[in-house]
Amino acid sequence: MRTKIYAAAVHLLTASGAVCGLFALHTAASHDWRAAFLWLGAAAVIDAIDGPMARRVQVDKALPRFSGVTLDLVVDYLTYCVVPAFILMESGRLGETFAPVAGALILLGSLYHFADKKSKTGDGFFIGFPAIWNVVCLYAFVFHAGSNVVLPIVIVLTIATVLPLKWVHPLRTKQWRLPTVVAVSLWSIAALYEVVAGFPGTIATRTIFVLVGIYLVGVGVMRTFLARGTLNA
Repeated sequence: MRTKIYAAAVHLLTASGAVCGLFALHTAASHDWRAAFLWLGAAAVIDAIDGPMARRVQVDKALPRFSGVTLDLVVDYLTYCVVPAFILMESGRLGETFAPVAGALILLGSLYHFADKKSKTGDGFFIGFPAIWNVVCLYAFVFHAGSNVVLPIVIVLTIATVLPLKWVHPLRTKQWRLPTVVAVSLWSIAALYEVVAGFPGTIATRTIFVLVGIYLVGVGVMRTFLARGTLNA
């Protein structure tokens, strides 16, 4: 009985990410971008900690009727894709003429990723752009990017979703795990500071965002072209 209670609590924690997504959407509708990103950040933190907790209490065995994987995918699609697409459209980062098309590309391309049963390698890399549009959205605000920059990025990353390029998972990638965790931690601190301090980003924050971005993309490129592994989910 106690195990089932723990499992239910973990499911509730995962589900609370959807509430964060709702509040992020609500604050974004009021153009309170800082609050919206704080709610998206809270959802990302929940997404980072609920998986290890679920595996620890073995939720799939304790509550076999309910799929934690499905629950996680639903919440992630809301907070990683739907809300960021809305923010990019509502903030004018996608312009006016092509904003609906770009928003649709984000949602449709992300659905391909979420439905892909072979979206990860055996050593923890994503295959194809992993639909982290919340991160892309934050970059747009930190660098005060306009539609002439954001629109091409949306198109390129949507195409990258269906290409067999490898992308780093910040927690599960086995190779370069320590430097990756350090880099992601540094990026997270810079992101939190920027969201609290306000946009656009400072020179220091932008420098961290650029360097960490280059590192993460570089590791993915090396994994793609220098290490041919078996594609296992």
